Amino acid sequence: MARLPRLDLPDVPQHIVQRGNNRQALFFHADDYSTYLAYLREALVTNNCKLYAFVLMTNHVHLLALGEAPGRVSGLMQSVGRRYVRYVNATYRRTGTLFEGRYKSSLVDSERYLLTCMRYIELNPVRAGLVRDPGDYPWSSYRSHAGEAAMNWLAEPEEYRRLGLSSGARALGYRELFKQPLAAYDLEAIRMHLNKDCALGSGKFQEEIEAMAGRRARIVPQGRPRKPRDDAEK
Repeated sequence: MARLPRLDLPDVPQHIVQRGNNRQALFFHADDYSTYLAYLREALVTNNCKLYAFVLMTNHVHLLALGEAPGRVSGLMQSVGRRYVRYVNATYRRTGTLFEGRYKSSLVDSERYLLTCMRYIELNPVRAGLVRDPGDYPWSSYRSHAGEAAMNWLAEPEEYRRLGLSSGARALGYRELFKQPLAAYDLEAIRMHLNKDCALGSGKFQEEIEAMAGRRARIVPQGRPRKPRDDAEK
């Protein structure tokens, strides 16, 4: 079955995950994480993109990004990927591919899921058992949103700004969100829509995305629908 064209619309946030080939490591030293972030910062500018949240794990990367025009996010990922592969191959005297073929992405309904996606991304190190508190992990956007270490190159979505009138109030409100675990149904929804490259949000949001993109944006149940049973079988 042919792959559906990627959902890539302007001014709609995209949750992106890119993994190492065969789930192998992408980062081997602290310098590697810093280098990837440097390339990412530059690519955000050259591709007219905004970044709301990120986490760099050992063998995969999560980003929550937004492009100002169609194709900008794809350009962002290509730019960062090419430069980082060249860096890793030169630094560690290796050859060949580093990333899994095609990154996964999901358009995100800001009103319903944006802050939830940010929490999902920044809690990755906690779920992986690397740290007990997201603030203890240095390679994510949590510290900036929580007011612990400013990253002025990150964009603040409207949903984050609504958490408070001042930067301190917003940081406090954001930290409060992390006192409650993510709901199991939110975790499942985020993962399913990301893995299937579908739009994460309300039915109305998905309908709007389908109208703009000209392709299916929701998850279709697998298998044939069950036939209705007649009265004799009830």
